[in-house]
Amino acid sequence: MTATLTERSEGTAAHKGFNPKRKLENRDRAAVVGVKSNVTIVGARGTVRNNVLALAHLLQEASRVVRHNIIICGASALTSVKIASVVGARPQFIKAAPVSREIRQHHEEILVHTGQHYDESMSDVFFEVLDMPRPDYNLGVGSASHSRQTAEMMHGLEDVFEREKPDLVLVYGDTNSTLAGALVASKMGRPLGHVEAGLRSFNRSMPEEINRVVADHLSALLFCPTQTAVDNLVKEGISRGVHLVGDVMYDVALQSAQAARSRDILQRFGVRKGEYILVTLHRPASVDDRETLAGIVEALVRSGRTVVFPIHPRTRKNLEAFGLWEPLRAKVKAIEPVDYLDFIALLMGASKVVTDSGGVQKEAYFFGVPCITLRDETEWIETVEDGWNALVGTDTADILDAIEKFNPSGTKSKSFGDGHAAEKIALILDKFV
Repeated sequence: MTATLTERSEGTAAHKGFNPKRKLENRDRAAVVGVKSNVTIVGARGTVRNNVLALAHLLQEASRVVRHNIIICGASALTSVKIASVVGARPQFIKAAPVSREIRQHHEEILVHTGQHYDESMSDVFFEVLDMPRPDYNLGVGSASHSRQTAEMMHGLEDVFEREKPDLVLVYGDTNSTLAGALVASKMGRPLGHVEAGLRSFNRSMPEEINRVVADHLSALLFCPTQTAVDNLVKEGISRGVHLVGDVMYDVALQSAQAARSRDILQRFGVRKGEYILVTLHRPASVDDRETLAGIVEALVRSGRTVVFPIHPRTRKNLEAFGLWEPLRAKVKAIEPVDYLDFIALLMGASKVVTDSGGVQKEAYFFGVPCITLRDETEWIETVEDGWNALVGTDTADILDAIEKFNPSGTKSKSFGDGHAAEKIALILDKFV
């Protein structure tokens, strides 16, 4: 599908039981006390100084001849700039949600959705549930080969960046949207920031690994979720612009847990807490080869457990094409993709999770759910080192053995931050721009 550039849309998503917005505190430094035209006056919390107001009046006049808005924070001045955030897939919507809220306290954000995930259940619903601003642009790229999809994204992003002229481009994670955003920003001379920088599975056959490496080596700002990620970058000779901020998905997990507990999805699907296994599958290595996918299906069918399986559109397409859909559906609760809060509710209620997703490995760890990963390596090595994640590959016998015997216990000791990663990213952006 050819990427099409649409006009910028307006409005934000409706509240649907999830509202992680904190009281506006300007990240613990100052409080907004007045607005004059293009000048936002920010003084010490609870005080308004006459000299600040006088300076604001002068800056109001000066702002007519400069391109950026100006924000006065106590004795320092911040320049309000335009940041283009590029997203395209479910995990990126989750990661971008808290960062977007923080950025918009001081800066103008242009949110660009590449359309990599275009199904409503994998895209639109996440903006609604996460109370995330609607994209200003949707490129509508859709599904294609990696090269064609990335090329279409680059074409569309170049048009957007040419029109909007962002001062900085922000990309997330490791998808083709990440790669396209990084390449176009670099070619157009725009500074690049990468949220979730420094992850390495050390498997270059994974498209995601290539995307991570390229994005990191093109970035001026690298926002790392863990110390392991920082160490990986140092080993590759990258130390400038590297910041250990924590994991933005941990921010969202903490913010959303209470709302997720109020969901009734377990009752809707007739399952009880601790009495089912949750499954997710979407990676090409797991679902594009019939023999591999058949082996996974066999393990789920033979497990003797209640299995809840929200089916990714790509996975369902292949299950049907390989003649595996009916055998799976006969034994497994194969359901449509669910929104973020419903998924977290299912995850918290599961006895174990079986997945090939990097994000789900982390989410399982956050909530203390044993994770069986259908890969031979992971970029989230902390979850393995702490004993809560078993890497078993895709062999039927190994999957069955882990479902039966993998029962970690004890406390989780690895750090994914303090739940304030998005705020730290915004503070660093303030200083950089």
